[in-house]
Amino acid sequence: MEMITDNPAIESAGFYWREHDGVRALICAPLEQDGFTNAFSTRGGGVSPFPRDALNLAGFNEDEAENIYENRRRFLKLFEGVWTLAGCWQIHSADIRVVHDPQEAKPKPGVLGDDQYCDALVSNTPRILLAVKTADCVPILIGDPVTHSFAAVHAGWRGTSASIVRRAIEQMQREYGAPAANMRAAIGPAANVCCYEVGSDVIDLYKERFPQSDYLFAATRDGHAHIDLQKANRDQLINAGVSPDRIHTAPLCTMDRTDLFFSYRHEKALHGRVGRLMSVIGRKHQPTLNQG
Repeated sequence: MEMITDNPAIESAGFYWREHDGVRALICAPLEQDGFTNAFSTRGGGVSPFPRDALNLAGFNEDEAENIYENRRRFLKLFEGVWTLAGCWQIHSADIRVVHDPQEAKPKPGVLGDDQYCDALVSNTPRILLAVKTADCVPILIGDPVTHSFAAVHAGWRGTSASIVRRAIEQMQREYGAPAANMRAAIGPAANVCCYEVGSDVIDLYKERFPQSDYLFAATRDGHAHIDLQKANRDQLINAGVSPDRIHTAPLCTMDRTDLFFSYRHEKALHGRVGRLMSVIGRKHQPTLNQG
């Protein structure tokens, strides 16, 4: 296992690279120091033809199942011990799945992929890695070191407009009594304001739901603008009660860095299919109880 800290911008944002047998992932160091195993995957080191040697971690309708399972096996080698992936069939909703135990984390026998429809997951169970898949949308990982609860959130422009990250925090509060002030969050690589253009339908929706949202947009042409979804989700975390100094944003754009990441917007029209990245969070152990 190799730790790579050769990029000052990434390191200053609170992240570092971890690599094992050609598989590389971005790790949020402060979240890890709080006791949460976490990672944002990249596209290299796998077996999928996207176009070659790609670490595609989802999308059974666009890749062979054996490729995806082999890629997941390689990805999980980045973490010590045995872990169970808990994911969801993402539908750009604001729905949250609570994973109570390892049995719930496992897919049903004979089912390829996930059969739970939602876009965020919360848990406090050890050795479960909550997982969301992206290829331009914003992945957000949240952990509370006091209650040991954690969440993984998939926030595209639809989920962000529905405040899914706030809803995930509210679910952590209901299930585990987790105060937002204790939480730490990592916002992973996503299509960013440098590249991600949206039309008037998205602009109008955001202005309707968030009257002060002009700052999220940079006009490009008539009826279009670039949108900063990383910033939008950061601000939603702050408004939900997470301290700004406990939010870490990866300074990487998936559309700009297709050498590192899959990008739906950049690749779908060119190749007809796109791999999926995976962002995961979990914790290793049950909390130690004080003996009186």
